Amino acid sequence: MLVIAASLIGTNWLVFLWAVANQQVVASSLGYFLTPLVNVVLGLAVLKERLNRLEWLSVALALAAIANEVLAIGSLPWVSLILAGTFGTYGLVRKRLPVDAVSGLWLETLAMLPVSGLYAWWQAKNGQPVWFAGHDLTTTGLLIAAGALTALPLLAFAAATQRLDLATVGMLMYINPTLQFVTAIWLFGEPMRVAQLLSFGLIWLGLLVFSWSAWGKYRQPA
Repeated sequence: MLVIAASLIGTNWLVFLWAVANQQVVASSLGYFLTPLVNVVLGLAVLKERLNRLEWLSVALALAAIANEVLAIGSLPWVSLILAGTFGTYGLVRKRLPVDAVSGLWLETLAMLPVSGLYAWWQAKNGQPVWFAGHDLTTTGLLIAAGALTALPLLAFAAATQRLDLATVGMLMYINPTLQFVTAIWLFGEPMRVAQLLSFGLIWLGLLVFSWSAWGKYRQPA
């Protein structure tokens, strides 16, 4: 199961990096907008989780936001589908594994190490720059730092999947694509469309409804 988890998250990372490198930030953001819906569906279908009326309303608002994004873009690219499917399924696998976050991530990284090492060696042999060759010291340091920045939120995510309902994890995941859109606008200079503003409004309204419902659950006596 840990090897499956490693394959899922490795595929997700690879597609995400390809999307960023090929100016597909909108497609990658849409993929992570879809991920929470995958979490909710898997939670309902596999884990037999149940939603109350307010939670169903938040899911409906999220669906409306996704539909708005699809209509605005004009298509649903394969990048989005792969990112949503792999990360959503990864959350399910990690939730069902009785392994703590640190040990799980270490074992997943260990499982990916041979494949990554062989790929890096093959790229270096063919004259392509990899992290340990072909870059200056600053670039190498930034690449190493990027690994740490990737590991920290993944540790938090793995810990959260073992403590929260998968549907709750899914709704909180909307923070990620929202920040991706902000990054695309402020750092990459991509224009903000009216349709995107509408999607943000629907998503954050859904988060507000879901959070209100969760707060009500926690306040109820056991």
